[in-house]
Amino acid sequence: MSHIYQPVMIWTLLNSGGRASIQDIAKEIAGYDQAMLEYYEERVKTMVGKVLIKNEIAVRPKGDKQNYELVASYSSGEIEELKQLCEEKIAAYIEKRKVDIWDHRRNTRRPVPGSVRYQVLVNAHHRCELCGVDASLRALEVDHIIPKSLGGPDEIDNYQALCYKCNTNKGNRSEIDLRGLSEDFAVYEANCIFCAHDEVVVENKLAQAFYDKYPVTQGHLLIVPKRHVKGYFDLYQPEVNAMNRLMRELREKLILEDSSITGFNVGTNDGVDAGQTVMHCHLHLIPRREGDVEDPTGGVRGVIPERQNYKSS
Repeated sequence: MSHIYQPVMIWTLLNSGGRASIQDIAKEIAGYDQAMLEYYEERVKTMVGKVLIKNEIAVRPKGDKQNYELVASYSSGEIEELKQLCEEKIAAYIEKRKVDIWDHRRNTRRPVPGSVRYQVLVNAHHRCELCGVDASLRALEVDHIIPKSLGGPDEIDNYQALCYKCNTNKGNRSEIDLRGLSEDFAVYEANCIFCAHDEVVVENKLAQAFYDKYPVTQGHLLIVPKRHVKGYFDLYQPEVNAMNRLMRELREKLILEDSSITGFNVGTNDGVDAGQTVMHCHLHLIPRREGDVEDPTGGVRGVIPERQNYKSS
């Protein structure tokens, strides 16, 4: 059998006299899910355990990092009475909330398709995109950059790979009102030449590309967000992802079409003093060829000409 699911289900059926509910089978499988166990181990240590210790209900035995124990001891009758009180508290809480209290653990909601999950993890090189930990050391989860509960879309550019710790710390809460976030990506300026460009070479949901009207070299392209936004540092992360994806696609396309291309300059002008003339964020993808300038040393350092060739300065 290629996965533990089948033998665990068979074992559960055998252990239950040949018949078991879907929920009972799922509980048994969940018991083997190390990522889930680690998630709740963190909740015990960093949340509920701390509260019970602070209120002098439980303690960590000295030198024991794996266990908790009650401060007081109780008779069998008191234990049953306290267990009943706990069950009543749980039921009252669920009734009061009138919601699924585990909803935060469902990414819904609708699972991320396996092929998309695979691509997100490959793009992240199997490391958490926040803390950098390797997947072999801590389980990775595919996270919505803009949470689904706040309007985030199920799209490749809104996904990132986070370890379970970073994903838990991030959560799906924010002090910013993001209820209109989906509309934020659809802000256009009628008088902007990049908002209304009619010669788009390639595009995705959040970005598009077209050839520069005044090319530095043959094949010079501009990659821009569809949303009207002034500079690179005003972009939302999904827009950065979308523009980078287009840039990679276009680089491959240019190389396939023109074997004389041997390099690229990539850059952006952010602000008037940096040379920006069109106040709509755009990235330049400039193909380079051997001999296109006498001395290419320094590349983009040439924005200040006398500083370009650092070898002679």
